[in-house]
Amino acid sequence: MVRPFEWGMHVAGRIEDYALIGDMQTAALVCRDGTVDWLCLPRFDSHAVFAGLLGTEEHGFWRLGPASPSGSRPPAADRRRYRGDSLVLESEWDTPRGTVRVIDFMPPRDGAPQLVRIVEGVSGRVPMRSALRMRFSYGWVVPWVHRVDTRTVAVAGPDSVWLDTEADTYGKDLTTYSDFTVGPGDRIAFTISWQPSHNEPPALPEPEVALEATEAFWREWVEHCTYHGPYRDAVVRSLITLKALTYAPTGGIVAAPTTSLPEEIGGVRNWDYRFTWLRDAAITLSSLLRTGYREEARAWREWLLRAVAGDPENLQIMYGIAGERELAEAELTWLPGYENSQPVRVGNGAAGQLQLDVYGEVTEALHLAHMTGLARNDYASVLQLKLIRYLEEHWDEPDEGIWEVRGPRRHFVHSKVMAWVAVDRTVKLIESGDVDGPLERWRELRDEIHRDVCQRGYDAERNTFTQSYGSKELDASLLLIPQMGFLPPDDKRVIGTIEAIQRELSTEDGFVMRYPTAGEDAGVDGLEGDEGAFLACSFWLADDLAMIGRVDEARKLFEKLLGLRNDLGLLAEEWDPKNQRQVGNFPQAFSHVPLIDTALRLTASGAYGG
Repeated sequence: MVRPFEWGMHVAGRIEDYALIGDMQTAALVCRDGTVDWLCLPRFDSHAVFAGLLGTEEHGFWRLGPASPSGSRPPAADRRRYRGDSLVLESEWDTPRGTVRVIDFMPPRDGAPQLVRIVEGVSGRVPMRSALRMRFSYGWVVPWVHRVDTRTVAVAGPDSVWLDTEADTYGKDLTTYSDFTVGPGDRIAFTISWQPSHNEPPALPEPEVALEATEAFWREWVEHCTYHGPYRDAVVRSLITLKALTYAPTGGIVAAPTTSLPEEIGGVRNWDYRFTWLRDAAITLSSLLRTGYREEARAWREWLLRAVAGDPENLQIMYGIAGERELAEAELTWLPGYENSQPVRVGNGAAGQLQLDVYGEVTEALHLAHMTGLARNDYASVLQLKLIRYLEEHWDEPDEGIWEVRGPRRHFVHSKVMAWVAVDRTVKLIESGDVDGPLERWRELRDEIHRDVCQRGYDAERNTFTQSYGSKELDASLLLIPQMGFLPPDDKRVIGTIEAIQRELSTEDGFVMRYPTAGEDAGVDGLEGDEGAFLACSFWLADDLAMIGRVDEARKLFEKLLGLRNDLGLLAEEWDPKNQRQVGNFPQAFSHVPLIDTALRLTASGAYGG
């Protein structure tokens, strides 16, 4: 059959071209042209069914949008937005024949995971096309696609994905197509549902019912937000994003729903972020607690206690979303990578690293939960004491640090500062009378760590703390020194460090690099190439500027950072100042958490415009 419209090749968009939808167990990325280029089923860390983001159309995609003349590229939507404070995406196209809207969402799961796409005619009569190419195991496996009654199912090994729609479908070039036309008020739904292939087919979807329930879920969830300041829209969108990155069955929080989106386009700094980093999850818990989301904080604390179990001496920096410890790293050689950024990695070898700062972040999160009145869990206090007993013996060892360097271990200053935080918060817990512990001994330990950092991690000649003991290089993690209470903001060493980082690690736009990737300590991270400005560090700088009284400068930097978000309010891990684009895994919890924190600080200080 000859079709009047044949799309040309879709190419993965810029990272900021993508929208996030999800059901709090997995997530999909939808490009501006209506293509779903990334979806793992049934969990965040499962194999991708659509992996076109890291390859080509051959590796799986689902495009839904206006048909276009033969050979032309699919048109980008003229407008897109989330429906209010929700994770329901609306994309609209204005075509010569009329206007059409596509509504994309994943309903909070009650049974099989689903991705629902509803086409709605707005004006005129618009020819539409759906092109669905499922590829299992990250594009490696071509499934067996066949009809079962009125349904289309793709099966490969243990997985099956079911397509349900009222529209007629046909197969061509190992792809399932549907061509149809919509007029004003017409609504045609497409749903895919995942199911283990040995099970009975999933229940027939009810797209309109699911849409209403999904909107209601997000509307009710957002009502719990206690922040009502001038940056509410940005804060709420970041909170929704963090909620979407939370694995509902366990409370684990993924750092990002993607793998191998590069920190440098064409480079090798490509990592799998679909796991729960204790550091990221702990700071996420902090933001959730301070904006009214106690249930999410409680769920994460319970996840932590299960993951660490009775073995705090072997604390990992990251776990699987259900607490798994084995996260073996491998390379997917058949995928060319996002814009030819290789290798594509799954799993994460950094799971076995020693990062002493994690003890501080976890203890700080447990401390904050305790201080904000989260219902007491006796084992959480026991765990905290066990973590300090471990630190007591190991705080003075070199480690890989917050940035997970793959070079030699060092005495990173930030790691020592966070070891001090862990001891300090535990001393305060004992002082409160809620637990018993060796109070005087740990007060002395706290003082010992503090003296060690100030003597060995501080360069008096330059009036700045340094990345590691004996190093001349700087590190943006030093910006956390006043935020953690290690030294007061008005201490000359703090001010000197902030100003040194501004001089030596800032880009022309005022954003902050994590650390030098060239110079005297080139190769500290054991990797080739460069990277972009790290967005979390840039928010930290805004925080510090506000803390030392430079509030106008802090506000201007914060609002410049808000300007880096895409049109839907989403941020990746880094910003490429040369190419003026987002880079790194997307969307990134470690970017959205400090956005919330800085908004809260600036609001409290009255440092905002308008």
